[in-house]
Formats: sequence, structure tokens, C-alpha cells
Amino acid sequence: MPHILLIDDDTELTSLLKEVLSFEGFEVSEANNGEEGLALLSDQIDLILLDVMMPKLNGMETLKRLRETWETPVLMLTAKGEEIDRVIGLELGADDYLPKPFSDRELMARIRAILRRTQSSNGKATKNSDCIEYQDIQVFPGKQEAYCQGKLMDLTTTEFALLAHFIQHPGDTLTKEALSLDVLGKRLAAFDRAIDMHVSNLRKKLPERSDGKSRIKTIRGRGYLLVEEG
Repeated sequence: MPHILLIDDDTELTSLLKEVLSFEGFEVSEANNGEEGLALLSDQIDLILLDVMMPKLNGMETLKRLRETWETPVLMLTAKGEEIDRVIGLELGADDYLPKPFSDRELMARIRAILRRTQSSNGKATKNSDCIEYQDIQVFPGKQEAYCQGKLMDLTTTEFALLAHFIQHPGDTLTKEALSLDVLGKRLAAFDRAIDMHVSNLRKKLPERSDGKSRIKTIRGRGYLLVEEG
């Protein structure tokens, strides 16, 4: 039974969400501000639902502190239209965001998509090999570990899934629409910058290639491509 930590100061909403999530078979813990939420973190938490606007410690600062120690997947709950919150949240390491108000169906779809990435790290990879290797990158889906130039990379769950997907399609132009479906588990909506932000974060964490070329190339108007050797 996956364990979800819900961090939101709206007690009416948290009560409703707890009822919905419990009905769907999840174990749920609640916190009404960032400080309480950080105190409840443990290895038993599978996913965090984190509101942006909260007293004492807002969602962004909570996420920043959380990412100093924990790689637990985070789904940010943002105010409708607050694009800057979504962008900053993704830059800080959130796995996805969901604008309020949202439907129960949409929430469950996002939660299950994130948990699938966490638990299987892309089904193709886990079924075919314990290790996926390309150039100087090694990805171990079962252990949720990725290495580049022999060094362990500090990746979020989504960045890990994105890297695993890229190295299974070297030299192929992967559209944002396809990446959103295959990696994030959702259709790409208008003005949705989640894939762009996750690719940007992954680029920053990947060391430069020995030949100085960028590892991930932007194909303007189309998507992204993992650069092949040569």
C-alpha cells in the first residue's frame, strides 16, 4: 500500500483528499505546514503532495529543504494560473504539478503516473536488463541509480526516468508530446513546460562529454535528441 504525505494548510481540502486517497487504497499522512511535513518524512513515504502557499514554511522552501536530503517524488499543488510557481517548483526538483482546482480523476492519474515511474523506472528497461549502458552512462533501473563517468548522479525520480528513456533511444528525436506521455504519463497541454524544465535540470547534472559536445540537443520546434558518438 503506497504511503502518501499530504502537506497543505487547507484542512477542508486535506480532509477531502485523505478520504479520496484512502478509498483508492493509499495510506495517508497529513501535515498543515512545511515544518510539520519535513518532520514526518521517512523512507516509508512513497509520494508527497505539496501545496505552494502555506504559513510558516511555504511549499517552495519546503521543497528546497526536502531535496537536500530526500529523493521522494513530489507532486506540487499550485494555484491556477501561477506559472512562475510551477516553473520554480520544477527547477527545485518537483516531479510534476497540478493546478487547483483539480478533479479526483486527474489527481489519481498524476499520482499513479509518478508511482509507476518510481516503482518500475520504465518497464522496458527493467524487463530487458539490470543495467542500461550508453557511452559513459550506466543506468540501473532496479536500484534507481545512474552513473556518468563512474560517478553516482543525484537525480530525482523523473530525471532518472527521463535519462533511462533517452539512452534507450540514442540519436532519435523525441518529441515533447512523446516524452510527456512516455515519461510523465500525461498528455502535453498547451504552455506545459514540465518536460522542458526536467530536460534542463538533467542537462545541468550530466557532465560534459569528452569531445565537448552537448549530450542532449534541442531540435527546435520538434523536441530533444541524445547525441550519438562520432
